[in-house]
Amino acid sequence: MKKEYYKLQKIEGPLIVLSGIEGAAYGETVNIKIDNKELRKGKIIKIEDDKVIVQVFEGTAGISTNNASVKFTGEPLTIPLSKEILGRTFNGVGAPIDGAYQVVSSYRQNINGRPINPVARRYPRNFIQTGISAIDALMTLIRGQKLPIFSGNGIAHNDLAAQIVKQAKIKGATSENFAVVFGAMGVRHDDADFFKRSFEKAGVLDHVVMYINTADAPIIERISTPRCALTAAEYLAFKHDMHVLVIITDMTSYAEALREISSAKEEVPSRKGYPGYLYSDLSTIYERAGMLKDSEGSITLIPILTMPNDDITHPIPDLTGFITEGQIVLNRELNQKSIYPPIDILPSLSRLMKDGIGKEYTREDHADLSSQIFAAYSKVQDVRSLAQIIGEDDLSEIDKIYLKFGREFETKFISQGKNENRNIEETLNLGWYVLSLLPVTELDRMKSETINKYYVVYRER
Repeated sequence: MKKEYYKLQKIEGPLIVLSGIEGAAYGETVNIKIDNKELRKGKIIKIEDDKVIVQVFEGTAGISTNNASVKFTGEPLTIPLSKEILGRTFNGVGAPIDGAYQVVSSYRQNINGRPINPVARRYPRNFIQTGISAIDALMTLIRGQKLPIFSGNGIAHNDLAAQIVKQAKIKGATSENFAVVFGAMGVRHDDADFFKRSFEKAGVLDHVVMYINTADAPIIERISTPRCALTAAEYLAFKHDMHVLVIITDMTSYAEALREISSAKEEVPSRKGYPGYLYSDLSTIYERAGMLKDSEGSITLIPILTMPNDDITHPIPDLTGFITEGQIVLNRELNQKSIYPPIDILPSLSRLMKDGIGKEYTREDHADLSSQIFAAYSKVQDVRSLAQIIGEDDLSEIDKIYLKFGREFETKFISQGKNENRNIEETLNLGWYVLSLLPVTELDRMKSETINKYYVVYRER
C-alpha cells in the first residue's frame, strides 16, 4: 500500500495515531514528512479496524497533528547486508554511525525474522572456550547455545562481555569464518566508547559488527536493535557459513522500552506493568539463535540483563530463564570483594554443558570435576552460615578445611585478570589444584580412576 495521509488523529509519546486507513499491514514502515522538510521513519505496531498506531524511530518532537504527512511504503523494515558490515558500527535501525558510508547491497533482509524451526535445528555439541575459568569449567558455553548473563547495576558485566568477545574461541573456527555481532540498548555514551576501545585494542574490531542504541536515542529504536543484530548474525551464519557469537546488552532496557510503548498503546499491563506478551516477545529474539541441519554456520547468543534490585524472580530474568538454556549469575557480594568476574556458581548452570564436554571435546575428567566443585562449594556456604552462629574457632577441622577451600576457590579459580585468557587445560588443572585442599574422602562425586589419575598429582604439589 502506497498512500499518503496529511492529518494525524493524535500523538501519544513516541507514537502517532491515524484513522481512516485502508490496507495497512502490521510491521509496515512509513515515511513521515514534517513541514515538507524533515523526513522521519516509523513502523506500524498496532491496527484496530481503520485506526493505525505508528512508532516513530526518531521520536515525535516537533510533530503536530497538522504539520506532518504520512506515506505508507508497503514494506517492512529492512537493512542492507553484505560482508562489508564487518568492522562497522550502526545504530538501532541499521544506519551507520561510524562516519562511513551506508552498506551498498542488493540483498536486504526484513529485521523481523522468525525463530528457528525446531525440526530444522541441529543439536549443539561443540565447546566454546571463553578463557574464563568459571564459565569454561562449570557452566560451559556450547556452540549454538543461548546462555544469558544475569547481572545487577554497578556489577562488571560490561567488562565480562568485552572479555568474552576478545577471547572467545570456537573449535574449527578461524579468523575467516568467525564473527561477533554486538548489540547494545540504552547504553551510555561512555559505555559505547568502552566497547569500541576494548575491541580495537584487542585487535578484533575487524570481525565485529556493532549495533548501538544509546540512552539518549529514542526508545523505539531499542525495540529494533536486537532484531537488527540477529538479522546480521543470520546473514553471516547461514549465507556465509560463519560461526557467529552474538552479545546483546541490556535486555532490561529492551523490556522497559517495550513496557513504555505498551503503556502508550493503552494495553492492559501484566506483572510489574510489563505487557502480557513479554514472554512471547523475548522468545522471538532468543529463539533465533542456534544451528541448522543444512548449514555449517552457527549463532551463539549471550544476552546480558541487569536484574532490578538484584531480584532473580523479576519477570525479565524469570522469563529469560524459561526460554534460554541456563544462565550465568553475577554476585554483588563477590563484586564487593573485588573478585572478577564475580560469578556466583551455585545458581548458574548450562543445560547443554553435558553434551559438549568430556574426552571428545575438553577432557575426560571435566564432568566429574565440575560436579565435585559444585558440591564442595555448596558445603562451603553451609559452613559459612554455621560459622556466623558459633564462630570460626568452634568449627570442626573438616569445616575449617572447607572454609579454606572456599577462599582459595574464589581468589584463585573464579578470580582472574580482565586480560587473562586461560585455556581449558589450565582451567581444569586449576580446578584440581583447589580441590586438592580437601581430603580424598570428601571427593564423593568422582570415579575412583579419575581421582587416582589427577588428585594425587596435585596433592603432592
